[in-house]
Formats: sequence, structure tokens, C-alpha cells
Amino acid sequence: MKSRVHNSPNLIYSVGTQVVALKAVQGSDGQAVHPAGAVSVVIRAPRDRHHSYRIRFPDGFEAALHHHNLMLLAEYKQGAINDANKALSTHGLFDRVIYRCVVGSRAFGLDTDESDTDRRGIYLPPAELQWSLYGVPEQLENEGNEECYWELQKFLVMALKGNPNILECLYTPLVEHATPLARELLAMRDAFLSRVVYATYNGYVMSQFKRMQADLKNQGRVKPKHVMHLIRLLLSGIHVLREGFVPVDVGEHRERLFAIKREEMAWDDIEAWRKQLHGEFDRAFAETDLPERPDYERANDFLVKARRMAVSEELP
Repeated sequence: MKSRVHNSPNLIYSVGTQVVALKAVQGSDGQAVHPAGAVSVVIRAPRDRHHSYRIRFPDGFEAALHHHNLMLLAEYKQGAINDANKALSTHGLFDRVIYRCVVGSRAFGLDTDESDTDRRGIYLPPAELQWSLYGVPEQLENEGNEECYWELQKFLVMALKGNPNILECLYTPLVEHATPLARELLAMRDAFLSRVVYATYNGYVMSQFKRMQADLKNQGRVKPKHVMHLIRLLLSGIHVLREGFVPVDVGEHRERLFAIKREEMAWDDIEAWRKQLHGEFDRAFAETDLPERPDYERANDFLVKARRMAVSEELP
């Protein structure tokens, strides 16, 4: 069991869902019919959490209970196993950050006076927590400071899949903190570059443009900042295949990209540029010297080494 059962604050349990009563259920005479912890099934669901569910117990007894007096059976059984929230609240995981960098508009050279500073990075959990029943969160977030740190293995897996956000973390020049272990990772960042980048970047841009074309048809407009970053992604992917590294600053394309963001470029012109870039991407893919796949073994060796070093209290 690798992931916790998540209970959305707006979730309504559907008819047929197995639930656990969190309080004793009484009959019409005021006597307890079923104790807290008894399992039942939802037979009628309310339209919102302000109204009661109708539930039925195995003996056929029915009762009305509000949402806060019920819990999903799967969640009840799981308890604190893999409880990332418990791990986050009981351990100083932000103190385990081994790498912190700035990405986003400030790294791309697309920032303005109003731009946020987006910090991303990696944390290495202590070995005891990694081995424990409770597990570790895949990422730490501090929304107030626009910070996000991925657990090392999660970061490596996404990098191997050619995730552009992750690759940009490895190539941004705006590095604020890097332990010796993180510097070792940066020294081997080319191990994550492969032809997989073509599929990842290209596929994402194509799916997003298809969605935006629908928005344009149905709503009459799209988000210009999102369009700008999709074009930037195509430019970046082409460069990765041709030059063998991830460009972060947009350089000579800055003004043209800003024209998209300021809605100064017509949609037809944006589409023409996109199609041109897809053609360049295809040619770059046909001609690239990058390997078919990233270096999985090198990444795995690094992860195993890091896990061994995590046994020590001192952050490597």
C-alpha cells in the first residue's frame, strides 16, 4: 500500500460505499444498537455535507449520520500507515533540503516587477523515516513563499521521464543552496537527457494547445501567459535535442514571447509559429545525438548512494 486514501473536503460518499461509524448508534429507545467502529453501507447520500447519510448495518438496522461521524472503511483500516501529513508534522523535513534553486519567469528572463520568485529543489528524508510505516511525502510545499521540494527519488524519476520543470531545476543558473550530494547530482545532469524529451515536451504542448483551441471556441479566449510558456517549452525542447543541454533563459526570443503574453500577437500568428516549431522539433529529433533512453543505472547508483548516506544524521 503505497498511497494514502485521500478525503477531499467536498467529497460526498456515494451509495454503496462502505463506511465506519465514528460514534455509537442508538435505537429509538436510546439504547446503543451498534458501537463506534461498526461497519455499514451508504444507502442514501445527501446533496451536501450539511445533511445526513442513510446507512445500513449488516443486521439490516438503518440510521442517519452526518459526514463528520463517518469514515471510509479503507481510510479507517489504513490508519497512520503512509501518513505523509503525520511525517510532515513530526519531522523537520524542510531542514533536509539538499538543493534549492530559482526557476520560473525570473530564471527564464521573462520576469517583470510583479513576478513571484519560484523556488524548487530536493529534500533527502532521514533513513529511519524512509524505512518507517509512515513513509515520507513526495513533496514539501510552502505556498506562502512559492517553494516546493521533491523527495529525492520522486525528483529522479520525473527527471528520467523528461519532465521539463524538473530538468530546468537541474540547469537553472540561479542556485541558492546545494550540498555536496546535490552538487554531485548537478555534475551528472546530462544522464537525464535523452530522446524521451521529444515525446514528453511535444506531447504536453500538443495536448494543451488542443484544450486551448476548445477554450477559444467555447469561451472566446485563452490565458496568454500559458500560451507563452508552451511556445517557450517547444523552443527549449528543440535546443535540448540539438545542443544536449536545457536552456533556461529564453534569450533572443524574449520580446516575441512577451508579445504573446501582452496579447499583441494574433492567434493565427501564434499557431503558425507553433506549427513551425513542431516541424523544427521533428527535424531535431531525427538528427539528435542524444541516447534513446536516459542513464537509468547511473541514476539508480546515485539514489542508492544517497539512501546509504541518509543513515547519518548529518545532511550529505
